[in-house]
Amino acid sequence: MKVKRTSCTGRFRPVHFLHPIRCLAAGIALAAASSPAFAANVPLAAASTAIAVAPGEAITDFYRAREARPLWLSSPEAAEELVRLLGAANLDGLDRDRYRVRQLQRALNAARGGDYRAVQRAEQMLSEAFVAYARDLRNAPSLGIYYVDRELVPRAPAPRHLLEAAAAAPSLPQFVARMGWMNPLYGQLRQALANRSYSSESQRRTIQLNLERARTLPAGNHRYVVVNSAAQRLYMYENGSVVGSMRVVVGKPHQQTPMMTAFIRYVSLNPYWNVPPDLAAERIAPNVVKSGLPYLKSRGYQVLSDWTEKAKLIDPATIDWKAVAEGKREVRLRQLPGPGNAMGKMKFMFPNDEGVYLHDTPEDQLFSEASRLFSGGCVRLEDAPRLAEWLFGNPVRVPRGGKPEQDVPLPAPVPVYLTYMTVLPSGSQLAFYEDIYGRDRARLAELSAGGRHASR
Repeated sequence: MKVKRTSCTGRFRPVHFLHPIRCLAAGIALAAASSPAFAANVPLAAASTAIAVAPGEAITDFYRAREARPLWLSSPEAAEELVRLLGAANLDGLDRDRYRVRQLQRALNAARGGDYRAVQRAEQMLSEAFVAYARDLRNAPSLGIYYVDRELVPRAPAPRHLLEAAAAAPSLPQFVARMGWMNPLYGQLRQALANRSYSSESQRRTIQLNLERARTLPAGNHRYVVVNSAAQRLYMYENGSVVGSMRVVVGKPHQQTPMMTAFIRYVSLNPYWNVPPDLAAERIAPNVVKSGLPYLKSRGYQVLSDWTEKAKLIDPATIDWKAVAEGKREVRLRQLPGPGNAMGKMKFMFPNDEGVYLHDTPEDQLFSEASRLFSGGCVRLEDAPRLAEWLFGNPVRVPRGGKPEQDVPLPAPVPVYLTYMTVLPSGSQLAFYEDIYGRDRARLAELSAGGRHASR
């Protein structure tokens, strides 16, 4: 059986309102109060006949549930901010003409007098534009990401869900300005791009590339883990904010940590380390040739017959270790749990075909390095017990001298996003990271080639 691994089994100016939009609020309130038809008898049209949604999930269902009370025009600042965003949709890589910004402005002008039909039309158009824009952004590109669990593939939310999230926000203007339907990083990076918070064309392009990647990160208040290989750091998210972080070691440039999304399902305590065949050849076999079989025993290595679950222990003396070191023979090695085990005391499993996971490590000295590119693709954690405590809600005790590979399932699976963000907000500035895997360069070349093909 051949083992697969990666390896570690190893600018457009924003639209500004020049008319007195703040006069809208009083007029809208008066129109809604004096016109029962607005509240009950004048249904809003669907966001778009092109958007297929499940029954009960359309824009009309949202307004029916709130008795047709306006959302956007009850907060003119939010309406203004929304049109600004739509007018600069090119920053998102989208066509701003799709959102009919000029028609929106005319509809808002017409609604200033408080006529309930004009208000209804402007409200409808704002919701249609918002839903189309938000769904376009949330329907993110894959960018070569391996989605282990298909439930985590980005999908456009239903129109009603998007509008309910906006209505539930403590401040609708802030919800729009911060793009509350996106991952927090997206809103911050887009704001930086809109404000021209860069010093070169190269930095501008880097921000745009990372906006693409940020679109694949989750929105909402659920719990999840983000590992940023470019920054070599892990972040724990809860309620839309980072609640903890730690340094990590990621893959070497020739053994890269992939972009991957999956559910962490369990933690394995006192794990074996199943040594990838190439590492057995590169790191272990030469030492056996040099120091003899005691090298294996002193470090807790065992030789197994194959890669199946029913593999048997075999005598290491029967192995031609010189052939293994030369790459002429493949051998299965595993390292027993213990102080020197490369997996440390625990590993966090999101089962996948690439053999990638998060794990503890005894090599604490590596975390003092500025560039931490030492693994075969997996992610080594600076503080695995702290991550375990956050995942489980209480400390996880590792039994001493017990059975190896004791699997403890999480109460509920927690998503992990292995991503590659080469620019991140840092206070009021941006932090740019080295393109360690060359993915920025490759993506820019891809986009450049696509542009040439399109022009032809």
